[in-house]
Amino acid sequence: MAERRFAPVRGYEGRVPLPRRKTEQSAGYDLAAAEDVMIAPGEVALVPTGLKAYMGPGEVLILAVRSSLAVKRRLTLANGIGVIDADYADNPENEGHILVALANLGREPVHIARGERIAQGIFVRYLTTVDDQPGGPRVGGLGSTGRQG
Repeated sequence: MAERRFAPVRGYEGRVPLPRRKTEQSAGYDLAAAEDVMIAPGEVALVPTGLKAYMGPGEVLILAVRSSLAVKRRLTLANGIGVIDADYADNPENEGHILVALANLGREPVHIARGERIAQGIFVRYLTTVDDQPGGPRVGGLGSTGRQG
């Protein structure tokens, strides 16, 4: 099995902290913004984390917005839930850079500061069907599994 871990993508080495769980019973690893980002009302922004995630076959990293962003600042994940596949890391298009798609449901612009915790990443094992016939290897980055043959 592959080593489950986070690593910085090129250009962010030494600039972003590796995610960690805040308590012994926390399921999620806190991911922080690697850059300042302003999100206008009704808009969606891809917030860079400067990170990629390695995991084994049969595993996925699920992203959930931090509850404080949803409740206090009216931000949510634009796609409802983030799914980072095991073969996303080191893809040739974007090196597996985890980008968090945040939507501003409020009436005011929201500033996300570099270093601010924006999401939680939870590693999960998944199952496949008995007649599973996956396509070939990943060839791209964000949204590329929809482009597979």
